[in-house]
Amino acid sequence: MHILIAGATGKTGRRIASEILERGHVPVALVRDGSDTSTLPEGTETRSGDLTDLDDDVCAGMDAVIFAAGSGSKTGPEMTQKVDRDGAIRLVDLAKEARVSRFVMLSGIGADQPDPDSKIVHYLEAKHAADTHLAVSGLPHVIVRPVSLTDDGPTGDVVLGPDVDRDAKATRGDVAALLAEAAISGRYDDQDFDMQSR
Repeated sequence: MHILIAGATGKTGRRIASEILERGHVPVALVRDGSDTSTLPEGTETRSGDLTDLDDDVCAGMDAVIFAAGSGSKTGPEMTQKVDRDGAIRLVDLAKEARVSRFVMLSGIGADQPDPDSKIVHYLEAKHAADTHLAVSGLPHVIVRPVSLTDDGPTGDVVLGPDVDRDAKATRGDVAALLAEAAISGRYDDQDFDMQSR
């Protein structure tokens, strides 16, 4: 499989690329002009693209898409809307047109029911809009909402669904492994769930 990763140069994205390679498939990093691709694992292919202005053929030839991008905590609501909402929605539409086998969305805890009093309500609302668009797109899809992330590797021991402790942590290693498995295997198709590491 060729799997397009939006956000591949980020902390979680690089781990996703490694997980895909370890499973014998080809990660394709969606990268903006000038992006530092030196941290991508050897064997990762690249495809030029900017989430704020995607070309129509960005998903051509891809078997699956993983959205693990984010505007970052230092950007304001406008950029969050451009990347986390509008960029994700546009990528979903292009993936559907390209007839990819599935779309895997890295969301965030609370995005299913954004709290208006949250300090990151603009982020949660952007993710909610993108997640909702994906859910009704008709594409086979998976939406994963991890709790607060750590930079640790995979534990291999995760909790999914209603038993997740929202005050717990999720390692980037576990998140990456789950997203790669979801994209490749299809075992989580048409599901959305919270996620934590034990």
